[in-house]
Amino acid sequence: MDIRAAFVEGMSRAATFVAVATTDGEGGRAGVTVSSLTSVSADGEQPSLLVCINRQSPAATAILQNRAFCANLLAEDQQQIANLFAGRSSADRAERFDQVAWETGEGGQPILSGATATFECRLATALLWETHHIIVGRVVAVRLSDNSSALLYGQRAYRKAIHLPPDS
Repeated sequence: MDIRAAFVEGMSRAATFVAVATTDGEGGRAGVTVSSLTSVSADGEQPSLLVCINRQSPAATAILQNRAFCANLLAEDQQQIANLFAGRSSADRAERFDQVAWETGEGGQPILSGATATFECRLATALLWETHHIIVGRVVAVRLSDNSSALLYGQRAYRKAIHLPPDS
């Protein structure tokens, strides 16, 4: 097995939460399902997070032009939204927002209704690394829903987290 194939297989075994990065502004409204989203820091001037998006994605271009985005952490019942923004449906990119409930957040970014948490961000910096933009945002607003059960993805399938009893 070559290094790329081994890497892809190894990373498929790492379960992670599913998020949709959305943006709106002069660069247009866009959204994309992402698997690379993580906290950078809760400390500093403002909390920050990073998201990695393929450079060919119209959402990456729009985020860079709009200089703002929202990271929508999907709830475990939002598989259809994940598939929609991943391009796994027949919906045109322009129609995606017509097929989901959303609202404009405090910072002007699209917030997906029902997401377990949303993080509105202002672009702090971005770096093009080979095929992906590494985008760091300063969090300007956080919204938490009553549903804290996030949708997970691992071993090439959607998953739910279950509580494991402590070791005896």
